[in-house]
Amino acid sequence: MKKKTLVLGASINPSRYSHMAMNRLKLSGHEVVAIGLKQGLVQGVNINTDLMPFKDIDTVTLYLNPKNQVPYYDYILSLKPKRVIFNPGTENPEFYNILKMNNIDFEVACTLVLLSTNQY
Repeated sequence: MKKKTLVLGASINPSRYSHMAMNRLKLSGHEVVAIGLKQGLVQGVNINTDLMPFKDIDTVTLYLNPKNQVPYYDYILSLKPKRVIFNPGTENPEFYNILKMNNIDFEVACTLVLLSTNQY
């Protein structure tokens, strides 16, 4: 099943994991939307710098350290995703609790590994 995914912390830099994840998600047939600090285009996906009111988000995959996640808490909750993936380096127990209270699933995992092992 294809999952509409928001890459939060997206980068146009090909050496960044968020960039690799956008490529792999697209190649796997998932619909991808993205928010980052700089506008750009990756695999035909526009990286937005504004908090867009995206609809029908299944998964938010995080590429922001815990301190940089705080301003996005309310935004992520407003999207009502089915799950949030905390990639390596983004682990955030405070946000886990907020997600739990809002009945949003989360996993501490690597999006690239989940895709490569067909567990996405």
